Amino acid sequence: MQKIPFLVRALVGAVLTFSAQPLFAADTPVGYKDTPIIPGQPWHVHDPDRPRPRVVTPAPTFSQNAAAPADATVLFDGKDLSKWKSDKGGEAQWKVANGYMEVVAKKGNIFTKEEFGDFQLHFEFATPEKVTGNSQGRGNSGVFLHGIYEVQVLDSYENPTYADGQAGAMYGQYPPLVNPIKKPGEWQTYDIIFEAPQFDQDGKVIKKAAVTAILNGVVVQHRKEYMGPSKHKEVSSYDGVKSSRGPIGLQDHGNPMRFRNMWIRPLGEYDKP
Repeated sequence: MQKIPFLVRALVGAVLTFSAQPLFAADTPVGYKDTPIIPGQPWHVHDPDRPRPRVVTPAPTFSQNAAAPADATVLFDGKDLSKWKSDKGGEAQWKVANGYMEVVAKKGNIFTKEEFGDFQLHFEFATPEKVTGNSQGRGNSGVFLHGIYEVQVLDSYENPTYADGQAGAMYGQYPPLVNPIKKPGEWQTYDIIFEAPQFDQDGKVIKKAAVTAILNGVVVQHRKEYMGPSKHKEVSSYDGVKSSRGPIGLQDHGNPMRFRNMWIRPLGEYDKP
């Protein structure tokens, strides 16, 4: 993952790092041993020896074409990218056709114009049917919650990449519980519940960001806390992060990944209508 600098939002008051894998050749490494040990774990970041999650064959469909609830904001309706902007400045420049948007290489990562706190997110994606490359150079993107916490989007079908970089991983921190990815070219679903980090008046984190992720109807993360923003080959912390709101980001990794039917809704609070 090469580092692509971008301004997430003015509230952070600094330029953060959006981690992105470089465009690897056919001999892409399936892991690294020259990276730091992840705090509290016996593994290096992107450790090739970390056990790969077991494969689970998902049901043929799960939440595909799920209509947005009444209180949801539709982020992509298959027609235009009016809710999105480019990290290069200006409007998002990805392709829109046949009800989906598709990554256009070198046009940059895209982010929602709106920011969110705690939320439920739904979207569908398809990796390229024609497989080229391997490991992290194969069908790679990512969804960045608040623009900085990544849930990996990857063609992990019979792809022996490092465990904490597989589809469903909290990138560089925790592998998915299992690997329920479908074959290349098939539409797949993500249903994600995200709890925003909370900070005291001095900016100290008092509650870490946490995610529950369901990939193709199978739980791959269960209310797992982020150690901090997602990074490549580095450990993380909440240093410099002070906001409990942020955009949704999608990654341009150079692969023609497709996305459709994306909507988001606030979680709300108990006993508050």
